[in-house]
Amino acid sequence: MEAEDAGGLERWQRIGRWVVGAVLLAGIAWVVVNRGDFRPGAIRTFVDGMGVWGPLGFVALYILGALFFVPGSPMTLAAGALFGPIWGTVYSLVGATLGAVISFLVARHLAADWVRSKISGRLETIVEGVEDEGWRFVVYTRLVPIFPFNLLNYGFGLTRIPLGHYTVASFLAMIPGGAAYAYLGHAGQQLAAGTEDAIKTALIGLGALAALALITTIVRRVHGQR
Repeated sequence: MEAEDAGGLERWQRIGRWVVGAVLLAGIAWVVVNRGDFRPGAIRTFVDGMGVWGPLGFVALYILGALFFVPGSPMTLAAGALFGPIWGTVYSLVGATLGAVISFLVARHLAADWVRSKISGRLETIVEGVEDEGWRFVVYTRLVPIFPFNLLNYGFGLTRIPLGHYTVASFLAMIPGGAAYAYLGHAGQQLAAGTEDAIKTALIGLGALAALALITTIVRRVHGQR
């Protein structure tokens, strides 16, 4: 009886994996076909239409974007234009972190053992990096964009890093990039509106990007010396 119950459970788990996999593939295909809908301006228009539910809708949209391989930068630029540099950063970080965690869990529980036995190339680099450096490799790859954000989320799920370490390291390491792009999005909105402080805001936004580039360079050099 116990063997039959175990077999039934395993069968339902296998069906569940196939369903989740099919949903992910369908979502990614839809994003590829409709990639023009994910420009910052289009995202702003969509979220603006939600009224008071805009922040919650934006976070949900960011989570779905992370799952279906929508680039994070247009989302964060739109957040800065919609909510300003501070709240734009906050909402982007919440959405990006939750999306990263859900993608991580999907990869870990969908077919991690099977994929891990067959990985090569970029995914193999991620797995080996985590095995060598743990959470420090998560911080490094979040600060230095050598891998796409969405690929990292799924790739880390194939490693043995604890969920807590992954979540905290990802959140903290995404702060500089999130703040820089949110401020740049805010600056673009100010320029488009022709406000008095538009030029000043744009210069600060460019300064934030320069600071992000400097942080990236320093982290890359420090990591290379280890």
